[in-house]
Amino acid sequence: MVGQEIVYKTLENLGITFDYIEHPPTPTVEIAKQYWSALEGKKCKNLFFRNHKGNRHYLVVVDCDKELAIKDLEQMLKQGKLSFASEQRMLKYLGLYPGSVSPFGLLNDTDNHVYLFLDENLKHADKLSFHPNDNRASISLKTEDFVKFLDFTGNDYEWIKLY
Repeated sequence: MVGQEIVYKTLENLGITFDYIEHPPTPTVEIAKQYWSALEGKKCKNLFFRNHKGNRHYLVVVDCDKELAIKDLEQMLKQGKLSFASEQRMLKYLGLYPGSVSPFGLLNDTDNHVYLFLDENLKHADKLSFHPNDNRASISLKTEDFVKFLDFTGNDYEWIKLY
């Protein structure tokens, strides 16, 4: 299976089942949409930010069909000025490359440094879909199982109203 082995082992150890598809590399949501029709669940866009000082990092998960301006996000999150984190920071904190960002990257954040913000509308979806830390595959799992996974990681997170 394509993806980081730690993702599959963790889901198995937590008793979480999921649907799985492989596809060509999909570094953007627009490209990924071409391949997602066979996969149930609300597809998510995952954005990795840093604060102005560079000492705090945030993963923001939103509905892939929604647009969100960074200035609006800054006001909602109340974390100061945000910018996209560099590839080096992405590797350091999530163990991932651009185009493969996913909440499953929190498994690589052994210091629980990254704070996660999730669009509260996603909480009401039956299933959510993400890359398994590799943009050549996508998986879909029940939302309650995703929350179980988040609780396991130890990273702080919160559901917030973004729309």
